[in-house]
Amino acid sequence: MITVATWNVLHRIHADNWGEEAPRRWPNEAARISAVTEWVASRSEQVIALQEVSGDLLNSLRIALPDRTVPYFRYPRMPTPRRTAAELTEPAEYLVLILDKPARPLVAEAFPDDPGKGVLAVQTDELVAVATHLSGRGRTNGQLDRLAALTREHTDRPVVLLGDFNTGRDAVAQHLPDFTVAIPPEDAPPTRPRERAGRSRTIDHIVVRGARITEVGVEITGDRSDHNFVHAALALDPPPRI
Repeated sequence: MITVATWNVLHRIHADNWGEEAPRRWPNEAARISAVTEWVASRSEQVIALQEVSGDLLNSLRIALPDRTVPYFRYPRMPTPRRTAAELTEPAEYLVLILDKPARPLVAEAFPDDPGKGVLAVQTDELVAVATHLSGRGRTNGQLDRLAALTREHTDRPVVLLGDFNTGRDAVAQHLPDFTVAIPPEDAPPTRPRERAGRSRTIDHIVVRGARITEVGVEITGDRSDHNFVHAALALDPPPRI
């Protein structure tokens, strides 16, 4: 059994540019970073994927989690403030994995059609863990196909994809037919809530191959981010016989 999770923690520059609630409720970004770090540090999941991580938050997480393995990938694109100057010392944007054991790097790349979205994959002795963030807006299909191609290379152990796919479960399942997409309980909150309930969506997914999903949940993160925290428990299939 292994526990996994994914959370889009909302980069401050994106929050300001898109007029999200977090800047209004957390005028001090350092305080929000502390709140996000505290939330992540309190979690017991063995693998956690984070999207939209600023350099400031990454540094905070690495200090707070000295006993964890924290691989990361810095996107080639630097977020650009359009409304107000960012209260960040290191404004670059990262994909991050937080693991309870050592890991070997496999892939760290931006998607060819979006230098601000991509994939970070590592291998542990139990599985391949993949953090990802997809673009949406017409680029989802090609990026899902890229994920499918990457994961075909790793068939000797379970594979877990964790991230903000910016699309619903059906599209993910269609492009990754040999994977299972976790289904939250019917009464679970959406992973991307909106002030207008009709616009809320579930676009953050846990997607597995070579494992059985035994539990799925979505936890409300309050105003720390514009996404909720998705977690699951997995029963890993035994390794194939050689």
